Amino acid sequence: MDRGGNIKATLRDDTTSPHTVDTAKKKAFTSLAFRIPSSDFIQRTEANPGLRSIEGTIALGGGLPVRSGNEVIAAIGVGGAPSGDADAACAQAGIDKISDRL
Repeated sequence: MDRGGNIKATLRDDTTSPHTVDTAKKKAFTSLAFRIPSSDFIQRTEANPGLRSIEGTIALGGGLPVRSGNEVIAAIGVGGAPSGDADAACAQAGIDKISDRL
């Protein structure tokens, strides 16, 4: 997802559940909008539950902001792994792969 919230690429394995594309998109959007990992959004919404009502957000791990220096320039959302931690690890692997170009 680019900094404007536009999907730039989507990949889906044939065996993933139907909801994974939607949750991955929401994880990326949440990370982009709040400039934090989507897993951190879980704690943020405990203090302010109204944040969960913002359309397009989701309080699940697996979304990470992509930074160039201190600026958030994009976000990656991953869904379909057995846990949010595993989704986040996949997202981090993608960021690590392109980090020399940021």
